[in-house]
Amino acid sequence: MVFTDQEIERYARHLVLREVGGPGQQKLKSASALIVGAGGLGAPAALYLAAAGVGTIILADPDDVDLSNLQRQVIYTEEDLGRPKPEAAADRLAALNPHIFVAGFNGAFSDETADKLVEGVDLVLDGTDDFATRFCVNAACVRHGKPLVSGAIGRWTGQVGVYPGRPCYQCLVPEIPPDAETCSAVGVVGALAGVIGSMMALEAIKLMTGAGEPLTGRLMIYDALAAETRTVRVAADPECPVCGGGA
Repeated sequence: MVFTDQEIERYARHLVLREVGGPGQQKLKSASALIVGAGGLGAPAALYLAAAGVGTIILADPDDVDLSNLQRQVIYTEEDLGRPKPEAAADRLAALNPHIFVAGFNGAFSDETADKLVEGVDLVLDGTDDFATRFCVNAACVRHGKPLVSGAIGRWTGQVGVYPGRPCYQCLVPEIPPDAETCSAVGVVGALAGVIGSMMALEAIKLMTGAGEPLTGRLMIYDALAAETRTVRVAADPECPVCGGGA
């Protein structure tokens, strides 16, 4: 895969990185990623993956841009208000990097939709705040053997994990919590979305290039108020209905 002179200059800081270099940048250019949720987490993740030169980015989100989104969803401006998020985000990414392909899906997520979108990409990033959608995306990733980078935020706390298929996300969260909180209900500091969304992009880049040690089978938890992080192992549940004996 040949890079143009413009691409060589654009990705110069990657090309001199020992862990990326020319081969790694070629992997990024040939890679494809599905970002489910073009909101607080999907926005920074998408921006950094596009800037990194990931060749194909698919954005999926059923919502339109709302004024309350602009506190943390930095991919949008007031001119985007009322537009479908995948459409507005795709325009921004195309303007950021014309050397990549970007497409959007503006609709509800179902098992059928998940299968169609997941099977055509190399990996998936999920930044939604709806557990039903998270379970749907996770199951599709397991069915099609695609790694899942999952992020979540609320108030001042965020988390990032990488699920290779086993353990899967539902090993961590077996059932939808009865007292599940959403950012609209409990709030979230805007900059936290940038931290966790960027971490999701970083983990995706590591997976695509083979650099370093991704958070595979691990969960990193970040407490922004205390400025502390901790990482815990996620054990595979033998009775998991998605990836275990309960399937």
